[in-house]
Amino acid sequence: MFQNVDGDSAPSRSPFDWHDVRFIGAAAGRYALPDRRADDTGKVAVYACRLCSISTRIAVIVGPVVGKEGETVTAHFDDFGILRGKICRKLQSGFAVRLTLSDAERNKLGGKIVWQKKKVHEQVPDKREHKRILPRDPRTILTLADGTQMPCFVIDISQSGVAISAEIWPGLGTPMAVGKLVGRVVRYLDVGFALQFIQLQEPGQLEILMAPPAGIAEESGAVG
Repeated sequence: MFQNVDGDSAPSRSPFDWHDVRFIGAAAGRYALPDRRADDTGKVAVYACRLCSISTRIAVIVGPVVGKEGETVTAHFDDFGILRGKICRKLQSGFAVRLTLSDAERNKLGGKIVWQKKKVHEQVPDKREHKRILPRDPRTILTLADGTQMPCFVIDISQSGVAISAEIWPGLGTPMAVGKLVGRVVRYLDVGFALQFIQLQEPGQLEILMAPPAGIAEESGAVG
């Protein structure tokens, strides 16, 4: 307890009010922009995203759709739980969210951040036939069969296919290209869909081939 100038006891405050903590590192998650309604049903679209950094005040997120400054964001990350706030600035790689937290919630999040910074991650062998990787830059361009292009977010990618989050819900079998990688939609995900490439790719070339064509990312604003 803290003492005020009159000697009375004052309510204790979270130590994170005085000394903020920050975690910098990739964490997969999902987010929604509740102010937007996807269709007449009133459903809100949910997109995949990646958390780049987080403190008890600000979270920096990369995702396929960026709202306007002041727009509400609700996100979920396994290690940090549900986060709510408002976009305070748009960044070249995504957007920053000013978190809306009570003192108790801020204290709890601060503890999770400290734990996450200290936690030792065990390396578990990937037993899948084609190992999935998280690209260093998940932003790229999706090209449909009619030539339409739009920004998208790569959830993960392997030699045989890629998982995508974007502002469309294509039918199964729909052909499209992610960067220079061509494939067809083979299944749906909670936050997007998966493509199977028409041929296996070299692991070392995946990030090069999935990148947006030169100049297009800047012109279209690949995630925002």
